[in-house]
Amino acid sequence: MSERAVLYEVRDFVATVTLNRPDRLNAFNGDMERELREAMLRAAGDEAVRVVILTGAGRGFCAGADMDRLSGAAGSGGASLAREAAPRFEAGGSTRADFQRRYTYLPAMPKPIIAAVNGPTAGLGFIFACYCDIRFAGSDAVFTTAFSRRGLIAEYGLAWLLPRLVGAGAAFDLLYSARRVAAAEAERIGLVNRTLPQAELMAHVDAYARELATAVSPRSLRVMKRQLWEGMLHGLGDAVDIADEEMRGSFKSEDFREGVAHFVEKRAARFTGR
Repeated sequence: MSERAVLYEVRDFVATVTLNRPDRLNAFNGDMERELREAMLRAAGDEAVRVVILTGAGRGFCAGADMDRLSGAAGSGGASLAREAAPRFEAGGSTRADFQRRYTYLPAMPKPIIAAVNGPTAGLGFIFACYCDIRFAGSDAVFTTAFSRRGLIAEYGLAWLLPRLVGAGAAFDLLYSARRVAAAEAERIGLVNRTLPQAELMAHVDAYARELATAVSPRSLRVMKRQLWEGMLHGLGDAVDIADEEMRGSFKSEDFREGVAHFVEKRAARFTGR
């Protein structure tokens, strides 16, 4: 039996999803696409998972689409890259059609997703990193959009998302030039939240994820993730109205009662996500 293209491990309320084609710098192929969807659906429905880490095996995060796949697309005029269905998340994830497309589904996942970018990240790998909620990079990480150097365009909504992460000027630069961006610059322009020494990356990400998984309300995270992603498509008035409605729901929740109780009683929180 061949080794899986995506590995899945759960520990202390955190699922670690690892792209697992290290000999190809985790280049994206059909098996990886299918198994990544399966892993995210599994994490979404597992009550033992509150936070997800997405990373790559070996020295790369994801080098983009496998070149064999791109060669096939070039020969078939793109017919070999037929559209595949996005996963349908339940339990509070966004239901907007915008986040139900082939590669735009991570925002619909009802739990936080942290990208631990451990090495080269290009093309489709760049896109998946951007669709994560939070990005931490090791000092060996290098980013490139890659598309303009392959005769391609800003794929899968990146022209909408990237300016919201780094600003319009930096987005034009990264997409037009497809130049390589080192981890320190990625932090400076806001592409990643923080860059860490390579040897410390996974320990930092694990600690951060476990803090989210144990110290804050899973219900709050679920609602806020939906507010933040859908809020990019709303006006201010819509955002206020949604917040008012969600606040009323929060006051009725078990997590709100626990949030007050553990503070008053000066003890560790025991949130249930309800």
